[in-house]
Amino acid sequence: MVQPAQIAAMQRPPAEIAHAEELAALRRSDKGPRPPGWTLSLQAVKSFILGGHGGAPKLVCAPALVERAMVTLATSRALLLIGEPGTAKSLLSELLAAAISGDSTLTIQGGASLTEDQIKYGWNYALLVSEGPTRRALVPAPLHQGMASGRIVRFEEITRCPLEVQDSLLSILSDRVMAVPELAGEDGMVFAREGFNLIATANTRDRGVNDMSAALKRRFNFETVFPIRDADEELALVKREAARLLARSGVPRVPDDDVLAVLVTCFRELREGVTDEGAGMERLSSVMSTAEAVSVAHAVGVRGHFLRGDAGRPEDIVECLAGTAAKDSAEDLIKLRRYLEQKASKRSGEAWKAFYGARHLLTP
Repeated sequence: MVQPAQIAAMQRPPAEIAHAEELAALRRSDKGPRPPGWTLSLQAVKSFILGGHGGAPKLVCAPALVERAMVTLATSRALLLIGEPGTAKSLLSELLAAAISGDSTLTIQGGASLTEDQIKYGWNYALLVSEGPTRRALVPAPLHQGMASGRIVRFEEITRCPLEVQDSLLSILSDRVMAVPELAGEDGMVFAREGFNLIATANTRDRGVNDMSAALKRRFNFETVFPIRDADEELALVKREAARLLARSGVPRVPDDDVLAVLVTCFRELREGVTDEGAGMERLSSVMSTAEAVSVAHAVGVRGHFLRGDAGRPEDIVECLAGTAAKDSAEDLIKLRRYLEQKASKRSGEAWKAFYGARHLLTP
């Protein structure tokens, strides 16, 4: 069992540790029918993610999305969450795994350097040399562990890894069995236990890099995760998550509501290419997601507290936005300056005036 001091030292505890008490309470009170291998019923999983029975919501999304995701995982179909960067795909997969299996740490991070043994199994080479291929020398990777123990496995950014690695999932998702040809007898086959399934995520901006084969796509149900539509919900989420991150950074205060309102409005307008008044405007090519807004709010609070002893100012948003807006294109800095000149300058309120007044901090 993880001790409180160990949790406090973690920069980001996994969901099953961060919400251990809530999950334990749900398991005690849950009377609903549970799919084989699940630690909670579908209703309890939904309550854990979206809030209910005294628990706070963990993310903002359509309840129907969570319901469809749970139903998929309760069948033999794997789940693929797709969407723009920063739309909480990874968080949703983590919460689902934590609630269903009690463990969200069986995670594969997709990338160009990923190999098949990193997702299935490898070998302890000292034992391999001395004993040959034995069960003791085998080092199980996340897929092997998930199948053998009946737990959810998470595959982050699946389209970033090579096609041959992706296609190594085909037989596992179809037949629910993994062959270990180096071992003889029963150890040579790993049969998936009840509760095993796969949640993958894919970034829409990575499409075409290593697009999944048609055969692999057929093994997944696709669910799109959209940005938060409601401005008030997005503002509340940014404030809540910024407060959590700032507390872990030793910052006791959250930026004022008017500062966060400027931040969220700016992100929404630059992301959607439409002002709050309905007028069209330039969009940035950089990702202006809710996750990025939380990151900027966190930076604003840290900047204000440690540099000046305040909660953060509107001009800090400009300083922090420069790094966010310049990720994909230098043109975005020019567009951001134009936004300040043409849109922010016309807004009323002290926070907007201070935000506009700091435009000189951007270097086009």
